[in-house]
Amino acid sequence: MLAPITTAVHTQLITSFPLSTATAENSPLSHGSHMQLESRVILQDKLNIGSPSGLEQSPDIWRLLETNRTQRTMSRTPFTIAVPDEELELLKQKLDLTRFPDELENAGRDYGAPLKDIQRLVAYWKDGYDWRKHEAELNNELPQFTSDIEVEGFGSLNIHYVHKESEVPSAVPLLFVHGWPGSFLEVNKILPLLVEESPDHPSFHVVAVGLPGYGFSEAPRKRGFAIDQYAEVSHKLMLSLGYNEYGEKAFYSQNLVSCLMRVLDQVTQGGDWGAIITRTIAAKYGGKHSKALHTNFPVAVPPHPWHRPGLYLRSLVTRLTPAEKAGLVRMEWFYKEGRGYFAEQSTQPQTLGYGLADSPVGLLGWIYEKLLNWTDDYPWTDDEVLTWISIYWFSKAGPAASVRIYYEFTKTGADFHGPIFNIPTGYSFFPRELRILPRFWLRAKHVVFESEHGRGGHFAAYERPQELVGDLRKMFGKGGPAFGVVSSHGGFRS
Repeated sequence: MLAPITTAVHTQLITSFPLSTATAENSPLSHGSHMQLESRVILQDKLNIGSPSGLEQSPDIWRLLETNRTQRTMSRTPFTIAVPDEELELLKQKLDLTRFPDELENAGRDYGAPLKDIQRLVAYWKDGYDWRKHEAELNNELPQFTSDIEVEGFGSLNIHYVHKESEVPSAVPLLFVHGWPGSFLEVNKILPLLVEESPDHPSFHVVAVGLPGYGFSEAPRKRGFAIDQYAEVSHKLMLSLGYNEYGEKAFYSQNLVSCLMRVLDQVTQGGDWGAIITRTIAAKYGGKHSKALHTNFPVAVPPHPWHRPGLYLRSLVTRLTPAEKAGLVRMEWFYKEGRGYFAEQSTQPQTLGYGLADSPVGLLGWIYEKLLNWTDDYPWTDDEVLTWISIYWFSKAGPAASVRIYYEFTKTGADFHGPIFNIPTGYSFFPRELRILPRFWLRAKHVVFESEHGRGGHFAAYERPQELVGDLRKMFGKGGPAFGVVSSHGGFRS
């Protein structure tokens, strides 16, 4: 993977040396002398500078090499999901003790998760669902790692993430950021499509971060951990992996992995909280590090006479398309009938947390309702639902930790419109998303890509993986408006 270079650029090679994906037991951190010897041989061969002893005369080289070795070892600790047997037994015991609530006649889904659905899922969860099977599938399909990320004012957090590199050296780095009630699981269907090599579309190196407090990532222990901190964690994770430049997908974004990282760019992709976090990344780290952003959850400030007056006047005379009208109806439904969870999670998350942490059925009902109502008639199987819920139940910090982001977001006085940024941005519109705005509200000089879809809801990466990946390929492919935003990483084999 390393291209021949001259001794004039040897420090660039050293500071961006890739880490082997060896197991933790065989990691360089545990076998420092072996790593040092191996590095000397590689440097001797690639830099053509003679014997390894010649390197010993340059302490700066070894200082840089040692710093790089330690950083990359810490950022690439392999991870395997392995829920203890006693946790599985405890879950079964709790399911055995379930007491269901009553339900009104003909309630349907108007009052929340239907009783018959929850009863069926609980019975299957207890006596039929095989967590070990799905655990093995996730471990087989998703290359997982953990990193210790230092967060200013909050100490170090152990962050779980998926990291899949394309076989195309110049693939586009993508950072994927999920939201609630999602997790790293949302990247599963799009991952093989994104890393695929083709002369017709770009390939991506993908990092799907597990947000702090979600899945197998450690949760913060101090109050005040808000959107800026989630953005900081995601950004520092990318830097620790050698992605100095990247793109964002809110699920989270595209990251370039290169052995020779002169100046490595990134792009991002995001939805739900991922959209807010990636916008913050774009504002704080855009241009230098974050090179482009794509989201399926576009947000904008509504036009008012005292704010964006030109857009306000335009809104008085602009006819909305049928899709935009339907989007406003959908959004009105969500704000009137589907947003009660937001009020609770943003005001009293600890109170709610007792039920989520102690009752698997309470957790199931709380999230299952969203899986039904936030998708576009997606045909959920019971196995899919229970795997989704089980990741929350077996999460490192417990399911209550994931909802505190609402409280911290609200208390900081932030809003969903997010900070201002100007990196190339793309939008994908799915008709059953929860927040669907008139397109002209969103357009600006930095918005370079839009795509409309006839089906799909809030979990676009999971519901409509082909369509979402197709949009990323169009945006970052040859002839696309964001082609080449990451220097020397256009996504195609040269």
